Amino acid sequence: MPAGEYDLVIRGAHVADAGGAGDGDLAIRDGRVAAVGRGLGPGREEIDARGKLVLPGGVDTHCHIEQLSGAGVMNADTFETATRSALYGGTTTTVSFAAQHPGMRIADVVADYAELARRGAMCDHAFHMIVADTSGDNLDDVARLIEEGHRSIKVFTTYDKVRLDDAAILQVLRVARAHGALVCFHAENDAIIRDATARLLAEGRTAPRDHAASHPRMAEIEALERICRFAEYTGQPVMLFHVSTREGVEIVRAARARGAPVWAETCTHYLFQTVDTLDRPDGAAFMCSPPQREAADVEALWHALDQRDLQLVTSDHAPYRMDESGKFLHGRDAPFNKIANGMPGLELRLPVLFDAMVSRGRLGLAAFVELTSAAPARLFGLTGKGALRPGMDADVVLWDPEREVTYAADDLHDNVGYNPFAGHTVKGWPETVLLRGRVAVDGGTLHVEPGQGRRVPMEKSPAMAAEKP
Repeated sequence: MPAGEYDLVIRGAHVADAGGAGDGDLAIRDGRVAAVGRGLGPGREEIDARGKLVLPGGVDTHCHIEQLSGAGVMNADTFETATRSALYGGTTTTVSFAAQHPGMRIADVVADYAELARRGAMCDHAFHMIVADTSGDNLDDVARLIEEGHRSIKVFTTYDKVRLDDAAILQVLRVARAHGALVCFHAENDAIIRDATARLLAEGRTAPRDHAASHPRMAEIEALERICRFAEYTGQPVMLFHVSTREGVEIVRAARARGAPVWAETCTHYLFQTVDTLDRPDGAAFMCSPPQREAADVEALWHALDQRDLQLVTSDHAPYRMDESGKFLHGRDAPFNKIANGMPGLELRLPVLFDAMVSRGRLGLAAFVELTSAAPARLFGLTGKGALRPGMDADVVLWDPEREVTYAADDLHDNVGYNPFAGHTVKGWPETVLLRGRVAVDGGTLHVEPGQGRRVPMEKSPAMAAEKP
């Protein structure tokens, strides 16, 4: 064999992706997987991975990065800090939001976010276009941006500054259908939330624990059902974000059984936290929308993942510091409806899920890779990501399946300042992370610089194929 047949060979690992697993070597050339098998030829560099698992890098398709929220609060994370945190957690591709607000031109918004990512991102990335204003030339911009590889659109059915009414939602669905995109929804009924919030405030119920009651499960139920019907009516595929309730799972399952073009996800925190989390003294740290639910909902979500009624688990990384720049922008005694919603999750998603799914055997290794890497890459047309077949990007994570780590209060690599899983012990740890064949993190040390991440254009995936209306 010639010396240095490959750039890098990872030797003696258990190599696995959603398609299968086996013991052997993985070879990398020119940033891509070149071969997988036993007894591969030499590499210019080699890694002894005996006792390790070699898995595809994580793909997190629901992250808020360097974004002004619908409530007017800026995220704590820049592209540099968020993608640094992602890499430490084994995630090599993020899909965050180019967030339009009313009065903004969507083409300018996408260009601005792309420039921020170009300068700061350490891992590969793509964007969802948040469409909050369909006036003027915006829908023409959306059509053009889809053709340029921005094939995902985010729509809100609630929040004053970003929500669309039903007529505008149908317009967006029609444009996506004509050009080939997936339309993602934050689906909660705005009127129900307004009504519940007004009643709670009138009763003097203003604490973080009261946030859950301000987003009752019926708000999710009504909006999910409505969006599923819109998908059926138009034939346009939709992705339902952050399903949190047992009833939501049932709506998705029934819609898919009818043949509706519906996909859906849940998030890490809905699988491990319940509404009781908000009753802690630091409950504001855990506020998110939809809120955490009951133990029975947690079990329903796990079952739905097992049955693939839900296809993804994402972080919904929405970072706000526990100070006046973030959660307490309106003061530390602010009522729940004035406290920023969201928590960090990019770095936590994979280790917490690995512990539950692989170490504790909840769904298994193949399901772990499918739900956190393969399926998000496949559904969103992120070609080259989510698998370890020859020709794929060499986004590779070496996991130590025996290493145990207990999270501390502030040990993440983002800019948020707290860890919502503090005290939680995980077994299984992403020790070495490669991005396109280059070591990005190894032994707790970062080896990449801001701007080394690349934008991944979305190709039209089978999930984006419109059905007959």
